[in-house]
Amino acid sequence: MTLAIRPAQTAELDAIRALERGSSRRFIGVMDALAGDEPTPWDVLTARVAANGLLAATLDEALAAFVMFRPLEDSLYIEQIDVDPRFEGRRIGAALIDAVAQRAAATGRARLTLSTFRDVPWNAPYYRRLGFLDIPDDALSDALRAVRREHVARGLDEGARLFMQRPI
Repeated sequence: MTLAIRPAQTAELDAIRALERGSSRRFIGVMDALAGDEPTPWDVLTARVAANGLLAATLDEALAAFVMFRPLEDSLYIEQIDVDPRFEGRRIGAALIDAVAQRAAATGRARLTLSTFRDVPWNAPYYRRLGFLDIPDDALSDALRAVRREHVARGLDEGARLFMQRPI
């Protein structure tokens, strides 16, 4: 199978939302509230497409995964990354993160940042294997603290989450 990573298109946003909804099912029995969470709103996805902050990964032209990101200080902040459960274990998520890192390097950014669940095996432990390092709470920038406030407003348990970074 041939993996391709390219900018997402507005015409595939319904498929991206469906992929996000399907991927969230892996939280059933781990974080049930999150498993039933609504996918990213259309207006946010549309804004990311317009800003070149949404990449799609396809395997033989079938949508397999996506990553959504935005500039934040000296980084590109990864807001969401999901792999269709049918395509897990093929390093597609790692390839998407590397594609975002290439974009960060091309724009002179120093790092990638993200926020994830501390103890969920396919979250923080996975990102550590990809070279991400924990950011201590007392070292969070004002912008990352603002992201944390956004998460709290959405009802996320920030006590279960941490911020991470990967140098470029």
